[in-house]
Amino acid sequence: MATTNDLKNGMVLVIDGQLWSVVEFLHVKPGKGPAFVRTKLKNVLSGKTVDKTFNAGVKVETATVDRRDMQYVYQDGADYVFMDTSTYDQLTVPGDIVGDSANFLLEGQNVTVAMHEGQVLYLDLPASVVLEITYTEPGLQGDRSSAGTKPATVETGYEIQVPLFLDTGTKVKVDTRTGEYLGRAND
Repeated sequence: MATTNDLKNGMVLVIDGQLWSVVEFLHVKPGKGPAFVRTKLKNVLSGKTVDKTFNAGVKVETATVDRRDMQYVYQDGADYVFMDTSTYDQLTVPGDIVGDSANFLLEGQNVTVAMHEGQVLYLDLPASVVLEITYTEPGLQGDRSSAGTKPATVETGYEIQVPLFLDTGTKVKVDTRTGEYLGRAND
């Protein structure tokens, strides 16, 4: 248990039997009336975001979320297998929990797996990953300076938009939150 005065970004609360992560919070002390805490909460499982207001000092139930560094090993049907880098135990994560993160997962890549009471909640990927372009249409001479983009497929099978001058085999940096091209990777 904690009070609303102890809230921090990333803290996980149990509200009505569901897990909610604190995205942002603001302590408000109006000139008239009691102080309160305005929060933006994100449902850990569904990803839905809601705004909730608490009276200051009210007790809230916190959930223990265990974050472990794990390495992606391989895909097994619809499931993904990860290995704990400290104990070498393997963990199978259902594909619906991995979700869009699969677009950026390469074998051997390190990710943070968040668990609550033995149940996997979500994967936390690095902000960006380096992926190799496996297919894109060749750029035309003279396209080097224009600001246009073209579709390119990266080694995970995900399609991104890249500048016209990039060719197949180029390693690029991709934002894991938006799927956007960030630039060429420095080898």
